Amino acid sequence: MALIRKLSLIFLLPFICTGVEWDPTENFIFIAGPLTNALVSNLNTQRGNVRDSSLNSVMAQLDYFCHQPSLPSLLPYFAELRGNDVTHFKVFLPWTQIFPEMNAQSANETNIVCYRRLLGMLQAADLKPVLILHQKHLPNSLSAQLSLRQPATFVDLFAEYAEFAFGLFGDLVDTWLTFSNLPEAAESLTQGDPHASLQVLASAHEKVYTIYHEKYASEDGKMSISLDVHDDAVLVPSGPFLASILDSLDFLSLNLHYNCKKEASFEQMLNDLQPVTNGLDILLFCLNFHECSSTQENLLTNVASIFGAIYEGQAQAIGYDVNFVLDSSPIGSYTENLAIHPMPDVVMTSAISPFSSYQTTWEAFANQSESERDAFLLGVFPSGFLWGTSTGSFRTEGAWAEDGKGESIWDRYGHQGHVYRKQTADVACDSYHKIEYDVYLLRGLRPKIYKFSISWPRIFADGTKNSLNPQGVSYYNKLIDSLLESNVEPMVTLFHWDLPQTLQDLGGWQNESIISAFVDYASFCFGTFGDRVKFWITFHEPWVISYAGYGTGQHPPGIVDPGMASYQVAHVILKAHAQAWHIYDIQYRPTQHGKVGILLNSDWAEPKTAGNVEDMKAAERYLHFMLGWFAHPIFVNGDYPDILKSQIEHMNQQCSPQIAKLPVFTEEEKKWVNGTADFFGLSHYTSRLITASANHTCIPSYENIGGFSPQVDPTWPQTAASWIYVVPWGLRRLLLFVSKEYTGARIPIYIAENGAPVDDGSDFINDTMRINYYRLYINEALKAVKLDAVDVQSYIARSLIDGFEGAAGYSQRFGLHYVNFEDANRQRSPKESAYFFSTVIENNGFPAMVTNKNLQPLKEDVSMPARLPSLSASEVPSKAKVVWEKFSKQSDLERDMYFYGTFPEDFLWGVSTSAYQIEGGWNADGKGPSIWDTFTHVPGNIKNNDTGDIACDSYNKADEDLYLLRALRVNSYRFSLSWPRIFPDGRNHSINTHGVDYYNQLIDGLLAQNITPMVTLYHWDLPQALQDIGGWLNPELVELFDSYADFCFQTFGDRVKFWVTFNEPIAISSLSYDLALFPPNFKDDPGYAPYKVTHIILKAHARAYHTYDQKYRAKQKGVVSLSLNVDWVEPKTLTDPRNVEAADRYLQFMGGWFAHPVFKNGDYPDAMKWKVGNRSELQKLPSSRLPVFTEEEREYIRGTADVFCLNYYTTKIIKHRTTKLRPYSYEDDQERLLETDPSWPISAIDNMRAVPWGLRRLLNWIKEEYGNPPIYITENGVGLKTKSEVDDTSKIFFYKTHIDEILKAYKLDEVNLKGYFAWSFLDTFEWLNGYEPRFGLHQVDFENPSRPRTPRSSAIYYTEVIRQNGIPLPKDDEFIYGEFPNNFYWSVATASYQTEGAWREDGKGLSIWDQFAHTPLRINNDENGDIACDSYHKMEADLAILKDSKVTHYRFSISWPRILPDGTINHINEAGLNHYEKFVDSLLAANIQPQVTIYHWDLPQALQDVGGWENETIVQRFKDYAELLFQRLGEKVKFWITVNEPYAIANVGYGYGVSAPGISARPGRAPYIVGHNLIKAHAEVWHLYNETYRPKQRGLISLSISSDWAEPKNPYKQEDIDAARRYVQFYIGWFAHPIFKNGDYNEVMKRRIQERSQGQSRLPEFTESEKQRIKGTYDFFGLNHYTTILAYNLNYPAFIASYDADRGVASITDHSWLGSGSFWLKVTPFGFRKLLKWIKEEYNNPAIYVTENGISERVDEGFNDTWRIHYLKSYINEALKAIVHDGVDLRGYTVWSLMDNFEWAVGFAERFGLYYTNYTDPNLSRIPKESSKYYSSIIRCNGFPDPATGPHLCLEPQLEGTSLPPSITTQPTDNSTIEKVQFLGLDLTSSRAEAALYALFALLLVALLGLAIFSYVYRKSTKKIHRKSKM
Repeated sequence: MALIRKLSLIFLLPFICTGVEWDPTENFIFIAGPLTNALVSNLNTQRGNVRDSSLNSVMAQLDYFCHQPSLPSLLPYFAELRGNDVTHFKVFLPWTQIFPEMNAQSANETNIVCYRRLLGMLQAADLKPVLILHQKHLPNSLSAQLSLRQPATFVDLFAEYAEFAFGLFGDLVDTWLTFSNLPEAAESLTQGDPHASLQVLASAHEKVYTIYHEKYASEDGKMSISLDVHDDAVLVPSGPFLASILDSLDFLSLNLHYNCKKEASFEQMLNDLQPVTNGLDILLFCLNFHECSSTQENLLTNVASIFGAIYEGQAQAIGYDVNFVLDSSPIGSYTENLAIHPMPDVVMTSAISPFSSYQTTWEAFANQSESERDAFLLGVFPSGFLWGTSTGSFRTEGAWAEDGKGESIWDRYGHQGHVYRKQTADVACDSYHKIEYDVYLLRGLRPKIYKFSISWPRIFADGTKNSLNPQGVSYYNKLIDSLLESNVEPMVTLFHWDLPQTLQDLGGWQNESIISAFVDYASFCFGTFGDRVKFWITFHEPWVISYAGYGTGQHPPGIVDPGMASYQVAHVILKAHAQAWHIYDIQYRPTQHGKVGILLNSDWAEPKTAGNVEDMKAAERYLHFMLGWFAHPIFVNGDYPDILKSQIEHMNQQCSPQIAKLPVFTEEEKKWVNGTADFFGLSHYTSRLITASANHTCIPSYENIGGFSPQVDPTWPQTAASWIYVVPWGLRRLLLFVSKEYTGARIPIYIAENGAPVDDGSDFINDTMRINYYRLYINEALKAVKLDAVDVQSYIARSLIDGFEGAAGYSQRFGLHYVNFEDANRQRSPKESAYFFSTVIENNGFPAMVTNKNLQPLKEDVSMPARLPSLSASEVPSKAKVVWEKFSKQSDLERDMYFYGTFPEDFLWGVSTSAYQIEGGWNADGKGPSIWDTFTHVPGNIKNNDTGDIACDSYNKADEDLYLLRALRVNSYRFSLSWPRIFPDGRNHSINTHGVDYYNQLIDGLLAQNITPMVTLYHWDLPQALQDIGGWLNPELVELFDSYADFCFQTFGDRVKFWVTFNEPIAISSLSYDLALFPPNFKDDPGYAPYKVTHIILKAHARAYHTYDQKYRAKQKGVVSLSLNVDWVEPKTLTDPRNVEAADRYLQFMGGWFAHPVFKNGDYPDAMKWKVGNRSELQKLPSSRLPVFTEEEREYIRGTADVFCLNYYTTKIIKHRTTKLRPYSYEDDQERLLETDPSWPISAIDNMRAVPWGLRRLLNWIKEEYGNPPIYITENGVGLKTKSEVDDTSKIFFYKTHIDEILKAYKLDEVNLKGYFAWSFLDTFEWLNGYEPRFGLHQVDFENPSRPRTPRSSAIYYTEVIRQNGIPLPKDDEFIYGEFPNNFYWSVATASYQTEGAWREDGKGLSIWDQFAHTPLRINNDENGDIACDSYHKMEADLAILKDSKVTHYRFSISWPRILPDGTINHINEAGLNHYEKFVDSLLAANIQPQVTIYHWDLPQALQDVGGWENETIVQRFKDYAELLFQRLGEKVKFWITVNEPYAIANVGYGYGVSAPGISARPGRAPYIVGHNLIKAHAEVWHLYNETYRPKQRGLISLSISSDWAEPKNPYKQEDIDAARRYVQFYIGWFAHPIFKNGDYNEVMKRRIQERSQGQSRLPEFTESEKQRIKGTYDFFGLNHYTTILAYNLNYPAFIASYDADRGVASITDHSWLGSGSFWLKVTPFGFRKLLKWIKEEYNNPAIYVTENGISERVDEGFNDTWRIHYLKSYINEALKAIVHDGVDLRGYTVWSLMDNFEWAVGFAERFGLYYTNYTDPNLSRIPKESSKYYSSIIRCNGFPDPATGPHLCLEPQLEGTSLPPSITTQPTDNSTIEKVQFLGLDLTSSRAEAALYALFALLLVALLGLAIFSYVYRKSTKKIHRKSKM
């Protein structure tokens, strides 16, 4: 065996045994040479040559053998070397021997020939020369050259020489070294700075390297430079020199002087070298041993040690110098002197010293070329990889002070103005109110993980467990449940920087007591949410907390103390983390089985100069100061890294005083901290180039302490964040480092945050920079997993949405979804990066080939319904007219009552679109033009000249549409195919594969999401080529359509199971060929063309149906139908049969035209045939204009639909009209006139008003007309006129009411309803109206080329309906049974002016209402209260109905001018006082307690004449008046109300001026002055009573405050929530806050009015003494409540000064709420409970008496007032819930009102009474309504007894009070609309007959009872007599 091969085996064996992959037999360099004096002399002696012994230098010897016969003797030597496996030979080329005069012109030809001969002999011996261009000192002749020229010319001289050598010897040489022995060369170059000389040599090398590789290098050509390694393991030149030329080296050549006694130094040198060399191959060009044993075995052991050190440093040795072997063994006897012994393992073990993890990592990539580093890796992540996205609570939640949340340090920081542009996180993304919205986006994105943080102060307001906030807990419970329901796993961060400010005030993280607070908080979260949360992060980026919060002060709490506080904080955080981990581990892990980790952020640190040892060390320090600071204690040994500790110690030794203090863990703490993580959460964004600090100072700073200086490469791309540069390869290196240093195979790594922002001014949708960022960083993570075997298990993108970015505010946008922070809706729009990331998630990475999507099985319910039965022709009118008979007589209450329930499990929920309206791409990829393309390109045809050329660009955005469909939760999507996109000219010979591919992609994408495609074949976009041959007037289209349908069935039918042949064919027939509004604008024949077109369409539909039926159904098992658009029509008068017939005829002309042939008998409905036929005859035509089907055609068409598909939008009112006979037209053939009700809600399209109840009736008509087929509502929606509004509340109302009507149809009417599809999925091109009407659930910005989509509020609403599968009854709305507290007050109310009359009798003075009502145009119908109900004279009648109602109390008011005619006590009207004294006595005699209102709006006019309530003197006048009442009535009245509804007095009377006294001139001042005086007047009267009369009279006194409840119009919108709160504070709080809280107005009012006032606030101020006197002036809270409104913000112009402008709130009502007789009063019982609860919480749970509540009606419909019964039942039940569930101290309830009365400005038009007041009867009789009986039963039962525990006697009819005195039972004299019945010969109303029947029944019971008593008494008497007789 050859010598060198044996040698290799000797030291290679241990490497093989230890697993090192290396084979020296392939391409390994065994290098010998060069020729030396001794060698040449020895060779010449052996061959008889004599040499000159004076030739000592190599140079001289080389010169000698070129002139002597030495060369031939070299050939056997070279051959013998090669025979012993030497592969290379060193040749030093002497510069002066080639260029004696240092230039090419002086080249020595002889020497050139000599060296070529030498190189030739090496080649002949199969030895490869390694040519060294220059060694040691420079030639002396060079000095002369350089003295004459510039010093820099050396580079040019050397380059000239080298290039000459390349040309001369390049064919013989592949391996070159420019210089060896650099220090000597540098020393001889110049007498100046050696460092500068080295730089000159470096420049020379770099230039030569470039020349060689550009011009001369062969395929195997390499070049390097030789560096010296001294025996003390010092690299010469040093690392920086090497780093400077690193890019000009193909390998690293070392002249190694190895000292066996300093092997550790050598290993350290290699460690230091490794990051610099970046993995370069190493050639040991020269090997010299020092202080080593001279035996070959020991030398070989040393070689093994050297190689072991190299390989441990992850470098590759490519060869070594074998001269030491050759020198110790004579040529020819090598094998005899070498023994082959394997090296013992111990040698290897001791020889290899491991590098640090950092150095190992750096070396692993050191030799990567840029192309290798940046090469994109195709592949996928492991199965189960966790993809996610993230947010942080303070960044997104907003609601900074909502629902009991405490202040955080970020709240304080923002409010102090420290953030960019003084922005705050007060609202942020408003995620606190937008759970559904955010989860909606997550469903679209489809991550497996959503990382969010819990806000500590939202859970514990002050940071401690004693301040638990249940609302905050509810928020997170709802969020977690919503995530899990959408298959998203929550990853919860406990602390993401938002520390409770209360804890910061105690020292924050510098105070160790915070640990226990954090542990309490963590334990609470684990216990509360841990049953559902399985991933916990204790701290998010604690380095940022310590560094930015307590070091630099860039974050709150803004402390600048990098040397002390920063390290103390980190110490505390680490201990808090460990405590929390152990709490989970011990208490919760056994049952919850979750994981707890920490999220640490880190850059990658790359040494700036690769060969610089100091930079390498600094980079490693940087990582340990950033990452190791926290990771080392947790993942390694419980303590800080040694590098960190030694550096801080080093700096403290250099500085006095010390600049940093690193706390010390005890041994116990180390054990406690170590291992406290189940995963390593990593946050990474960027990398840094690190240099060692050049200037060491003792100024405390992060960098000074660490001894490093971070920098960036200017070529790195920058992001909107100044600190983030795009350096993707840094992530891979960091992951490998983390794996080596901390996790290994034990702990998984979760990349828990990675992302990059764009700035606020960038294109907010096309974030291509971020797409590239994600693409490259995710790919580096993939490399780490696939190539480096790093256990990365998660990648979480920052962030789900744009958010509040700390000190940068909203200027940096990290979100995958754009948030519009300038819009109060905070709407979110997916960016291109969201769609990209979603695709990465779907593909689980970057597969080399994307496979077909995972198609889900289709739903069974869509397949193969039973064949529809054959039906006979419809009658005229059809039997379906029963629908009008059933529904048209409904009351509004019956019609509009909201119904709750759900649909069957297999119900289809979907959305619809059509091709032309959304696809765009009108001429893309071979699509042919359609008739709509042609039509829209003609100016003037479409509004704004809009076209569908681009539309929503869905042709290019299938993934975007699928994204939102997933989010929406639909299980079906209806779209249409574009005929000209598939067949460009309409015929099957022109198939466009691009179009087919698009639909295949869409269909597959839908099925992958388990969304059933419903495909419409024709939605109006006929290929223009077919229109050119006549369009739908050409019978050929039957065949052509069938050919197109056949192709679609064949191509897509394996996946499409629901086909619609035609959408709304009536639009084609009528709008295109009759009215000529739609293309092709056929105007020539409106009397014939529509009918012909329909005839052909029906045949085409039938043909396609049969094609499917015969060729495809058996295998594909789908359904086929057509979608018909039908409006409902309501006869204007049901009693006119002509109108009913017109309604039926309209439905037959609109729907039956197509449905009757298909669903009934194959022919048109008789209503059409007769009408068109008769009109044709009248028009003198020979035959009907309506075409006739043959019998065969009728049979062919009949039954060609499997289901009924309906499009519904609106309802009309219809009446019969005789129309003109000429010109002929389809429209006139119908003989009808259509109207609409102006009260119906409008939409963006004229005459398309929202009439939800029409849909229910239409469904019933279809059921009756067509035998109740399966029905799918394939379109239903409303258009709005708005471009950018996403807060589409009116659209929510539309869906809310329409879906409820179909629920009624399904549940109550048993309509066979199978599915509902909202129109439309997106805003679309809406035909003639262009883009003006917005029907979409998603807004599309048509002005943006990217066509961004934004979910509207209606989308969020609709997805909730889908989630619940209907509209289940909310739990809070469930009716409860139970009783009110004992001694509960049941009352009814009236007011003096509204009932008393007698306006000028018995000395009464004028009131302001007398004056107001007698002023023209003030009161409806010029009515007044002069007589009203005449209660002044009808005391007995009122007492009778009060007793009949069973009330315990009666609330009435005293007329101030009836007592004091001029308002003062100067004249007391005794007659008036006597009236009230008598009435109170009568009440008490009837056991009814009086509740007396002192002032109910009827101010004496005399006081108004001096200013009324604007004059402060009225306070004393009111007090005097009250005192008189207390004196005269106080002994008998125990319940006083000082003022009724002060709001109405102040604002309605003195602001709006629509109530007396009618003042409206000063709306911004007068109301507040009046309110001010009312409050003071009330307070004075309360104190008067309290101090003077209460001790003896012992009554209660307060005031009655009115208020609506206000809900936010958009409950997901902070601005609307604020508006609702403001509404309530301005309404009820105006008066309640001073009285029930602090004696002053609430802060909301004070701040708002001050802000809008010019100068001093228009709101008066109370003095301190007044505040004290006002505060607490109540015994109870009197509440008048009727209804609820939906509030939203409205900014009035600054110049408007009014109450409304100050409040800044507008209101609307929900369309689903029941109405009343008052436009402002909607039935909203839920608001009653909420208001009661609000009063409890706002005013410390006062005793509440509801002093007014009721409902009105306007239409006199008799006495069966079911709507009032419903109102009372609902509202009183809500009051019961407030008591039972909410703990409200409610003590009484009062109905407004006892009887119908004068309702202020509306006069007698609105009736609130429990008793009907007959104003046409001179006696003003009071007649009980059904509601009075119902209320009486509630009073008797004291609530709502549970029927399940009955029977309940209180619910039985009562004997008393069933009849009333004749004076109050007289019927109305004019009540013709009331239904009459005969009873015992009398003509009675049904209600009176019922009452009489009850009375008769009661009398019968009395008689029976009397008989029973008589019998009992008789028997007892008989027995007594019998006993006495016995006695």
